[in-house]
Amino acid sequence: MAEIFPTKQTGVVDVEFAASPFRLPDAASTIETALTQALEFCAQKMGVDDAQAVIDRLRQGDSTACRYCHYSLAKQVGESLGALDENVKAVYSVDYDATPEDTCFGEAMPTSLIHILVWAERKTGALDSLVTALDLALVQCYADVIGTRQLAHLLDVQVIDDADVKNRIGYGAMLSSLYQRPIQVWER
Repeated sequence: MAEIFPTKQTGVVDVEFAASPFRLPDAASTIETALTQALEFCAQKMGVDDAQAVIDRLRQGDSTACRYCHYSLAKQVGESLGALDENVKAVYSVDYDATPEDTCFGEAMPTSLIHILVWAERKTGALDSLVTALDLALVQCYADVIGTRQLAHLLDVQVIDDADVKNRIGYGAMLSSLYQRPIQVWER
């Protein structure tokens, strides 16, 4: 039989719970941070005063601003993918939209895709879902900041695995290419 012990209340303490400053990263907050850092990187590289000057140049289609912004976004997205998926080994930026004829005259380029190559141990649905979430968040955030509303996608992410790289299959062959080698932006 259970024995019951008498209890005595010694004092009451009023405890107030505050919201934790830590929050798990979601696609929207990750992309907001990435775009902010990309605009700052771009401003620094272009020697302009602030992010608003970069935004103005992006709205005008300045190809130099687009390249710097795309590179930084690729780097930030790569870091996020690597942090959120342990399967990711390396991330590369690929620049194959512009031809020398397009960029040498300084023509305004329409918003182009950010091409990223993700080398993972294996291809998974979870990684595909993560990429889709980041792409949708980037489209929304970019539209809010830059004002481009007709975009459906901004990220063109190709996932390759160890077999693709070893056998030089598809995009896996680009890692050993002599002519179109991608730029590594993140590595585990």
